[in-house]
Amino acid sequence: MCSLIMDNVSIVRIFILSGFNETMNYRVPLLLTTLLYYCVILFINISLVLLIVLDESLHEPMYILLSSFCINALYGTTGFYPKFLSDLLSSSHRISYEGCLLQAFIMYSFACCDLSILAVMAFDRYLAICRPLHYHSFMTKRRLSQLVCFSWLTPFCIFAINVVLTARLKLCGIKIQRALCLNWLIVKLACPEADTFSNNISAYVILVINVSHWLFIIWTYIYLIKTCVRSREDRVKFMQTCVPHLTSVIINVTVMVFDAMYLRFGSRDLSQSLQNFITLEFLIIPPVMNPLMYGFKLTKIRHRILSLIYLKGKLFPLRTSKLRAPCSPNKNRAK
Repeated sequence: MCSLIMDNVSIVRIFILSGFNETMNYRVPLLLTTLLYYCVILFINISLVLLIVLDESLHEPMYILLSSFCINALYGTTGFYPKFLSDLLSSSHRISYEGCLLQAFIMYSFACCDLSILAVMAFDRYLAICRPLHYHSFMTKRRLSQLVCFSWLTPFCIFAINVVLTARLKLCGIKIQRALCLNWLIVKLACPEADTFSNNISAYVILVINVSHWLFIIWTYIYLIKTCVRSREDRVKFMQTCVPHLTSVIINVTVMVFDAMYLRFGSRDLSQSLQNFITLEFLIIPPVMNPLMYGFKLTKIRHRILSLIYLKGKLFPLRTSKLRAPCSPNKNRAK
């Protein structure tokens, strides 16, 4: 077999990803589509990060948090798509024990980082609209750095503990019924006598933390809406900066809740392709939708993108005119 299961059933060194069984008939189209989609994710997110880093006028808390959002998208998708593409090229879909734990850590920390960054962005919008006089005194570079570190380090620490708890379990199976490794799927392979109590407690702690993030975002938007109702200027600011954020929150919450509920209580009667899509929603929809929404809706970023496109359009005719320039004096002499 593909694992070194000796006398001790806990010695598992390789997992089999059985979520690829139904993909073999259309492997080439799926490979090309996935590769193209991953390239789009890389292009959109890297472009937005570079735009914010290189343009000094965008060195504001809201845009720095947006760049952190895009970097997290790159982090999460890079933990999945390269392995997924290599599996589509291979006839054996295996992943090492350590690699599986690492991928599970990346997937969960990526999803939780998204939520943490959204919570910090909600706090930033709350200060900017509801407490404008205190905004610049509170949202200093140091405070912003602390908030960004909080949004990254908190999920990393939580899920590092989660993965350590999973790594101590005795496993009686090697087949993961998906196209990627997730912590709960590994826990389900534990032997009947294995103690998964601490894993269940950890899962409930993570659930409480996620719900607290959502409640905090809801609380900030209650105050934002109350404030924006009173002033037309605040309503305009809300539509420009808060609508993309609110849309991202809705997408994030919908995808995470649906995915978590399906992992725990979902039916196995669905086709394997549909099961894979449901599991991978958080890696398909948010990494593309979020930067596109912010790019089109935030005025400064939209104007900057349009100015770059306009500048590029003007430079091309200039180059062609320079190539034709030496011919004009001869024509004038001929006349």
